Amino acid sequence: MNFDEEINRVGTHSVKWDAMEKIYGVSPQEGISMWVADMDFRPPACVQKALEAVTDHGIYGYFGDDSAYLAAIQWWMKNRHGWEVERDAIFTTHGLVNGTGLCVQAFTAPGDGVVLMTPVYHAFARVVAAAGRKVVECQMPVENGRHVMDFGAWDAQMTGAEKMLILCSPHNPGGQVWSKAELRGVADFAKRHDLIVVSDEIHHDLVFPGHKHSVMAVATPDIMDRLVMMTATTKTFNIAGSHIGNVIIPDAALRARFAAVMNGLGISPNSFGLFMATAAYSAEGAEWVDTLMAYLAENKRIFDDGVNAIPGLKSMALEATYLAWVDFSGTGMTAAEFTERVEKGAKIAANHGPTFGKGGESCLRFNLATPRARVETAVKRLQVAFADLQ
Repeated sequence: MNFDEEINRVGTHSVKWDAMEKIYGVSPQEGISMWVADMDFRPPACVQKALEAVTDHGIYGYFGDDSAYLAAIQWWMKNRHGWEVERDAIFTTHGLVNGTGLCVQAFTAPGDGVVLMTPVYHAFARVVAAAGRKVVECQMPVENGRHVMDFGAWDAQMTGAEKMLILCSPHNPGGQVWSKAELRGVADFAKRHDLIVVSDEIHHDLVFPGHKHSVMAVATPDIMDRLVMMTATTKTFNIAGSHIGNVIIPDAALRARFAAVMNGLGISPNSFGLFMATAAYSAEGAEWVDTLMAYLAENKRIFDDGVNAIPGLKSMALEATYLAWVDFSGTGMTAAEFTERVEKGAKIAANHGPTFGKGGESCLRFNLATPRARVETAVKRLQVAFADLQ
């Protein structure tokens, strides 16, 4: 587990490194890629061994008997999150963007509103809009350096046309770990407006010491008739290319609706993802995650200390995820001005805040899941790029 190893990903069909010049104008030869949310680390050895066993065998036929895979999911959720998952509640999708799209198709109709608490993961809005549904942005104000849920304002926004709410828990891009009281507020809001709640908990293993993630299904057991859970190994273990995710649905009626859509589209998982997920959800995988989070905690400290020392810049305190959300509004610059300094001056590719919806206009998102030397270099470059403010 050498997270300091710098692995050259250029020319490997890595969207994070090979697309950065086209999208951001930052050359991968001299720039630092801090946008796409995958890590520049190898996964646990147990995952690599599982893949090697498959390739050594050399026959890539249809996957059969998923009992070990389902048992691994159940074991992980119970031991890491205190969540008892029924085997029949587990569906496997091609990642959670696909899972989101399937939920939109299963639980809403064209023209229906889907509530997003913005700023939030940009793929949600893209999928919702592409499906012919209306994106309803409920903006979260920032109070004491943290995004907060403004249910009073959101109640006033509802028209009755909204049918679903997508919750990002822990939150991306803010890195908040929602409290049980906040999750209770979401549940009550959903009840008031008769909304299906899709809780995307893909970052639930990436929680820093001192914080505790609460599973929505455990925190609000009274909304099982309107709750859909989404989890995955992909973000936790850096295996996003396996395109595998789980939609876990406690309620039988909702389950039937979701199954009908999946069956109608002929969706079934690829065998590589199943082998990788089964290996990852293990004691060895758990040890790797714990070591990872200790490493990321120091990356976070270095980045926050360095960025927050620049007048006008503020990195939101991360409670979870490896995605730093930096607000540049204190510089007095336009988005074009501070973005040019980051991309042309510091030669860093970071996600543009407006893509995350309302509330992201003055921000950029930086991926800290890279060897520490790169984080240290990124901080130094940012300090130079904004040196006139210091």
